[in-house]
Amino acid sequence: MRAHTTTLTTIDPAADLTDLEVLRSIVGDARVVAIGEGAHFVTEFSTIRQRLTRFLAERCGFTHFALEYSFAGADVLDAWLTGGDDRPLGKVSPAAANWGAADLMEWLRTHNSTSRSPLRFAGIDVPEAGGALRPVLEPLADYLAEADPWSLPLVQTALQISDAFLAGADSGAGSGAAAAPAWARLPADRQDALSAALARLSLRIGAIRPLAEARTGAHRTAVAERLLAGARTVDYMFRAMNALFTGTNSAADLSVRDLYMAQTLAWHLEQAGPGARFVLAAHNNHIQKTPAVFDGTMAALPMGQHLARMLGGTYVAIGLTHTDDHVPEMRPDASASVGFTLETTHLPAPRPGTVEAALAGAGLTAAPTLTDLRQAPTHPDGRPLLDGIRTQSAVMDTSLGDAFDVVISTPTATRDPAVAF
Repeated sequence: MRAHTTTLTTIDPAADLTDLEVLRSIVGDARVVAIGEGAHFVTEFSTIRQRLTRFLAERCGFTHFALEYSFAGADVLDAWLTGGDDRPLGKVSPAAANWGAADLMEWLRTHNSTSRSPLRFAGIDVPEAGGALRPVLEPLADYLAEADPWSLPLVQTALQISDAFLAGADSGAGSGAAAAPAWARLPADRQDALSAALARLSLRIGAIRPLAEARTGAHRTAVAERLLAGARTVDYMFRAMNALFTGTNSAADLSVRDLYMAQTLAWHLEQAGPGARFVLAAHNNHIQKTPAVFDGTMAALPMGQHLARMLGGTYVAIGLTHTDDHVPEMRPDASASVGFTLETTHLPAPRPGTVEAALAGAGLTAAPTLTDLRQAPTHPDGRPLLDGIRTQSAVMDTSLGDAFDVVISTPTATRDPAVAF
């Protein structure tokens, strides 16, 4: 393990970046470098992301910062991040302010105003991680009023149905965990009517694309198609999440959201042009290049797996983990507005075979470390020595060398004090 691992001097974003130069050869000519997190709402992971992002922007020429954040709401946040809006973050984006991204966004705004290497912002996700529809349907309705007024009744149907069970979900307080049970309480015919309206919209917009482009332009039509794809993904995720909660889910059923995120990032790459390079921030479970497997059960084909297929070697995945004995964990709670409460959860000693156990065994847990997995160690029979990594309070079963190019570990995992739930 020691042969593959570098001890970092700090995780301070403002510190000298020389110790990160080991990343330069790993990044190479990558168009997308993803920076994960082994758990949501951990202060150290946000801090490490800030430092890595600064390195990638200032020393490697990266131009954009993409986040596990709503595609539909990203332009407003981009304006704030580039100094075009002086309102508090909570007024601009309740989701960013309330969901553990406040420190990262404040840092990025400062970076953009002080660095010679500012970054444009891109959202790649569905609204509220699958907990809202109005943020994508409202701008879609505005577009259709000009591009295809005959389709407006379909959008209005979708809005009426979704508003019936998603009241307030577009305020930054919604989540897929809260929305799925609310969707399940709808009559089956209303559930099906929502899906049918969105499907008909998708088919019609595709069929009349030349006409729509003539009326509104190619770019606005392309944006509308992404918005509609997001709406259909959210609708599917209502069903998939409810099936997961009720024990009737199909294998890899949650992959739909990951595919949407991968396709949306690819869309941003195309729109930005050949010289654009993206830093991508999302959970480890989303950025890894291998299937998400827990206790032998496949949960999803992650965004990173789709991106690796799309981009080949120009996609690099950096996983973040920790060797602490606790972590903030999301516990299902039907009484909470977001569908869960955050609890500090004790962790057992890392199981053999995990990267955390290997770091502990090598005496590498006292300081932050960077482990290069491009030539990950193997057993004599070729099996990977590293076959797991912590994720939230569980363990992801995967060949680490196939899942990530790099893993950065921190000795501590501190709950973000700004998160209220």
